[in-house]
Amino acid sequence: MFTITKEVYFCYGHRLMNHAGKCRHLHGHSVKASISIQQEQLNADGMVCDFADIRACVESYVDEYLDHNFLLHKNDPIIPMLTAQNERFMALDEHPTAEVLSKMLYHHIKQAGFNVAQVTLWETASAYASYRED
Repeated sequence: MFTITKEVYFCYGHRLMNHAGKCRHLHGHSVKASISIQQEQLNADGMVCDFADIRACVESYVDEYLDHNFLLHKNDPIIPMLTAQNERFMALDEHPTAEVLSKMLYHHIKQAGFNVAQVTLWETASAYASYRED
């Protein structure tokens, strides 16, 4: 099995309303997402796929939905204020954790036709979450 990995970087803000720690407050992250694609056979060019194709797929999704956006749970009481101020946000059915974001990226990449093995999202230099389907 061959595996390649492409990294992308973006920033987002969020809070975890039900969290007992500091993350219950509005804050932001500069993150790295690592996308691993696998294939049993290489294509005619001797690759799993072109890194540029992964970048184009991921960056368009990140630019539209995640980068410089507030990611909030759909029941967050700050949403009406953000709406009134015409601020950018995305309301999620799940709490906007690193685990949930890695799953969102995974499913987008898979739906685009890539044989994605795993997505890992680093919230900090020392803390990350991964999503894969076994």
